[in-house]
Amino acid sequence: MTSHSPAGQTLLIDADDTLWENNVYFERAIADFISFLNHHERSTAEVREILNDVERECIVSHGYGLHSFAHALVKTFERLSVEPRTPALHETIHGFAVAIAEQPVQVLPRVPETLHYLSARHHLILVTKGDFAEQSGKVERSGLKGHFFAVEIVAEKNVPMYRDILNRYNLAGRHTWMVGNSPKSDINPALGAGLNAVFVPHDETWVLEHEELASAPPPNKLLVLKAFRELAQHF
Repeated sequence: MTSHSPAGQTLLIDADDTLWENNVYFERAIADFISFLNHHERSTAEVREILNDVERECIVSHGYGLHSFAHALVKTFERLSVEPRTPALHETIHGFAVAIAEQPVQVLPRVPETLHYLSARHHLILVTKGDFAEQSGKVERSGLKGHFFAVEIVAEKNVPMYRDILNRYNLAGRHTWMVGNSPKSDINPALGAGLNAVFVPHDETWVLEHEELASAPPPNKLLVLKAFRELAQHF
């Protein structure tokens, strides 16, 4: 029997690809875009590398979300295609991003039951990054908002952001955990800010979120679980 952490701790919980599916829809859109581009000189992998680089550029200027993603697709098309970008082509390319927005929120297995259990024992704060309207819309449609006493939609997840949350909610790092699927956004900066962390990997985690998992500096702790439902065994 796994021992539980004491009740009354605070769990900061990621949303995309932790509570519900997200990146799988982007991967489908990217596959459709690369197929549409049908580049005769560059391989699918080479086109994807170029798109990754353009996405990094667009994040700096446009942040995260569908607006930024659509910009990245258009810029990649312009960089690689010999065809001029006509209004019809522009609409087709934007259509790949629109298709993502039309997807229903698909909550991951056992998430509602696990949140119900955790919220009775601990304070839960949902912490997600991205476009405010997009992310708040997903939170509302997910049906999970009632399990959280606060929702934080941030522009970036980094050490200063986690420290800011500790300060604003008057939290102690040793009693606060960040739960998520991204080493780059959820785990490593949270550990760097003095929090504990729970890594729940997802097979479709966005390539730009890949990073080697840091180790927890004592006395902080890092848990690695196989599925979200396993949180109930530890908290």
